[in-house]
Amino acid sequence: MNGETPISIRRLSVYYGDLQVLKDVSLDIPARKITVIIGPSGCGKTTLLKSLNRLLDTAEGVRVRGQVLLDGEDIYAPRTEVTRIRKKMGLLSQKPQVLPMSIYENVAYGPRLHGLKSKKELARRVEHYLRVAGLWDEVRDRLREPASTLSVGQQQRLCLARGLAVEPEIILGDEPTSALDPQSSQNVERRLLELKRDYTVVVVTHILRQARRIADHLAFLYLGELVEQGPAAEVFAGPRDPRTRAYLTGEIS
Repeated sequence: MNGETPISIRRLSVYYGDLQVLKDVSLDIPARKITVIIGPSGCGKTTLLKSLNRLLDTAEGVRVRGQVLLDGEDIYAPRTEVTRIRKKMGLLSQKPQVLPMSIYENVAYGPRLHGLKSKKELARRVEHYLRVAGLWDEVRDRLREPASTLSVGQQQRLCLARGLAVEPEIILGDEPTSALDPQSSQNVERRLLELKRDYTVVVVTHILRQARRIADHLAFLYLGELVEQGPAAEVFAGPRDPRTRAYLTGEIS
């Protein structure tokens, strides 16, 4: 991972057909910190997150202008290998999406797909990342059971383990606790706070309390524009833009 800003977004605009969803966004994502993207519903938060690993490619009629630099490489350059870019990113979606296979196979799937064949190394990696996700002690005797038998909170941590097992550099979270109960949400937040020691983390959330708890760096989007960004403590304590202040105080939502 390069330097202190592994991701640099430069004048990024995204269009769905004729609708412009992101407007000339420029943002540096600091390394080994949690960057939280906040803003009202429909402001472009998830679109910005999906632009970082080219998940926007899966939608019809999408046009992207500007640059997203990952370790200095423009991921939207014509010859960029998308699979390699996505391998660098682990993604947590709003709702956990476990694969229709065992708990063990969910974690082993990615490494096996990328060519890891050693059963011993696969077993080591499965155990290691289940431990990192805080799930090993709960499932160590159930590894051959279907992943669908886990609770929703456990499934989300399994998805985290699965994403980490391909050894990415960056973790993306699209409202990763929105479908979880309070205790499961705390578990996921705790894991993210631990993981920032080794990973760069970018999280979209609509929960301001959560942003206050986990954010090192904050980016506020409003109507597709990056209104304000900076160290989270500074933005929360003294927002410079009146729109940021209005959002943080609940005047706009």
